[in-house]
Amino acid sequence: MDCQIYGVAFLLLLCIATALPENPLPRTALSSSTTGASSTSTGTGINSNSVLVALLDSHYTELAELVEKALLLQTLEDAVGHQNITILAPRNEAIDRLVDPEFKRFLLEPRNLPSLQSLLLYHIIPSRLHSRTISRQTSHLTLTGEHLELPAGSISDPDVILRLDGVIHGINQLLIPRSVQQDYNRRRSLADISAVLPTGAPDVDPRTHRLKKPAPPVPLGAPPVLPIYDAMAPGPNLAPAPAPGPGSGKHHFDGHSQVKDFIQTLLLYGGYNELADILVNLTSLATEMGRLVSEGYVLTVLAPNDEAMAKLTTDQLSEPGAPEQIMYYHMIPEYQTEESMYNAVRRFGKIKYDTLRLPHKVVAREADGSVKFGSGEGSAYLFDPDIYSDGRISVQGIDSVLFPPEENVPAEEVTPAADRKPPTVTRHTKLRRGKLLETACKLLGDFGRSRFVSCQ
Repeated sequence: MDCQIYGVAFLLLLCIATALPENPLPRTALSSSTTGASSTSTGTGINSNSVLVALLDSHYTELAELVEKALLLQTLEDAVGHQNITILAPRNEAIDRLVDPEFKRFLLEPRNLPSLQSLLLYHIIPSRLHSRTISRQTSHLTLTGEHLELPAGSISDPDVILRLDGVIHGINQLLIPRSVQQDYNRRRSLADISAVLPTGAPDVDPRTHRLKKPAPPVPLGAPPVLPIYDAMAPGPNLAPAPAPGPGSGKHHFDGHSQVKDFIQTLLLYGGYNELADILVNLTSLATEMGRLVSEGYVLTVLAPNDEAMAKLTTDQLSEPGAPEQIMYYHMIPEYQTEESMYNAVRRFGKIKYDTLRLPHKVVAREADGSVKFGSGEGSAYLFDPDIYSDGRISVQGIDSVLFPPEENVPAEEVTPAADRKPPTVTRHTKLRRGKLLETACKLLGDFGRSRFVSCQ
């Protein structure tokens, strides 16, 4: 029984051996074929020996970064999965130094991603071409569908990378297709930005408050299109609004927005953070300035910079109302620019401007080709002209904090208020004491004690 089983098994093995081909596939080929079948069934993929992996690991780093930024890895993987490719790889110097920076900025903008993709696909040929073959042919079809005419002598490193699915040639310049060049020229001429044709504003008929349309032809003898009273002079109910003025109560200007804009301008200009902090946080002057501008007033602010504000002592700022008084002296209720003030001091020599700190005035004169405010050690030069000027508020930067003339006293010479006694207070005290003694003497005299020593 066992012999029969062994005989049947031997016959089966003999039949299988005769059915196999004479040259079976090697183990490597079999594994590769099964791997390729599994990869095609699951999706397109590349192995570590692909030309794309070699490009990403090569010294053509600029081109590899552009391929990743253009999101072309999946597209190139699909191309490699179907056929061999030839990559013309520009050197790093050709992209980094030889390309116009403005053109490179154009390629890296997110909205110009199609142009970057077309530029990179223009460097890839969907066939395997070695250096001898590519030099003999004059025109090559690229992955963009455009024909590439490779300039003579542009290949600097032929066959620099060879793989089973492709080859890479190093070139010494960036190849720009015609479509990308046209997109760049269109962007420079702003042709694709002008979405609206430059037409004028629509005409509105002031009588009907509707858009004006071309009037149809009126036959002879026909009545007028509009009633006759529309052609008469406007009455009081149609009269224009009176011109805005101070104290009118009608807010013809958005003063709060203008004050906010000029404070924001101070912060962006730099060097005037302390002044902006005083206007917004330490005082309510920003709100008051907005109210004044809304009512029709104009202001010129002499703005000390941060270095000047840092010289203020704690005593000068700690007194109640001191920040407001300092800022009021730096506000002129006029609209002055650097040009108008300089012309005035050039013509008249010395000008006195009113300030919001009544009745004090600030003196301006010409000095060293600029405008100098104040006098002596408490003077300041105009060195940041027209920081902000919108027709209502003008801000002029100065390099020192201004004080009225009677307050230009050094801090060490000022006697503290607790140590000094006004003479008027002392005089009133003595008079009060004499009145009391005189009254007491009169009372003692009434009681018969006229010999009181202190009364004599």
